[in-house]
Amino acid sequence: MQNQLDDRIIQVLNHEGEVAGELPELSDDELRAMYRWMVFGRVFSDRMVALQRQGRSNTFAPLTGQEASVALATALQPDDWFVGSYREILPILAKGVPPLAMLETYKGYIPTQYSREAHTLPIQIVLAAQMPHAAGLAMAIKYEGKPHVAVGVCGDGATSEGDFNETLNFAGVFKAPLVVVVQNNGWAISVPRRVQTAASFIADRGPGFGVPSFVVDGNDVLAVHKVMADCVARARAGDGPSLVEMMTYRMGAHTTADDPTKYRPEEELAYWKPRDPLLRMRMYLLSKGLLSNTEDEQMHEAVAAEIQTAVSALDAMPPTEPSRLFELVYETPTPQLVAQRAALQDIGD
Repeated sequence: MQNQLDDRIIQVLNHEGEVAGELPELSDDELRAMYRWMVFGRVFSDRMVALQRQGRSNTFAPLTGQEASVALATALQPDDWFVGSYREILPILAKGVPPLAMLETYKGYIPTQYSREAHTLPIQIVLAAQMPHAAGLAMAIKYEGKPHVAVGVCGDGATSEGDFNETLNFAGVFKAPLVVVVQNNGWAISVPRRVQTAASFIADRGPGFGVPSFVVDGNDVLAVHKVMADCVARARAGDGPSLVEMMTYRMGAHTTADDPTKYRPEEELAYWKPRDPLLRMRMYLLSKGLLSNTEDEQMHEAVAAEIQTAVSALDAMPPTEPSRLFELVYETPTPQLVAQRAALQDIGD
């Protein structure tokens, strides 16, 4: 695959769902499954926002408009590692983490349902802090001589952190089997992308670190899958890291604590609404006879029911015992933690 920084953004489907590039090798069942995951991401995000508004969950970062990110996981094998932030919930779920584990996390519970077999790390809140972790996982894979890869994902705002650039430099020097991905959704809370860098693309940084870089239409799930499949194959073959920039858009608020109407122009949102990744994939599947309106409705209903099952299981859980927190930091508690635990027990008594 050629480095396309100076050519065009890689695209397979245009915003009307028409084929505009080379299709990835996916079966009809895989295409439908990919779309179902996108539906899952949209419905799950909406439900999480509702739960937060009802006081039944904590601050949440909506996924609306970034559902094509599921393709960051569809190109991976079970033993490949995926590391992301709070905006990568959908590929983390697709990688095998149960929805209930994510619900537990956002309610402030210690997840009891997290699957180690999913080969993901818990979501990272601190900007770009997960990127060195991804590089470390990739180097562990290389040291052990295993045929696996690691994927590390962050947002455009996180690329201003040293951790992001240090990860690129380290991975480039040591040819780590790593794919670094930037979900460029246009805004780092209220800070627009143009303030993050004067470069045309964030991916322009890759060549400076000796890392091949690619810019992809981040609202085109098939294009994201194709680029990721190529970069993953390159890493798996021992040819080193790649940098992928997904050009997408955050349709909603940064989090449920944010009001984007205070800083985002209405005409910008109006431009991106027709480029909705869910709508684009739906139009493609309808045109190919791989989905009907009835099947689409049934899929939405089934997804909503699946999510409700997880929510009901969460509601039935007892709160986490606060003292449990002191058991998860150090194998042998420090004197300060021992004192703090005793103080908490005194309050409880």
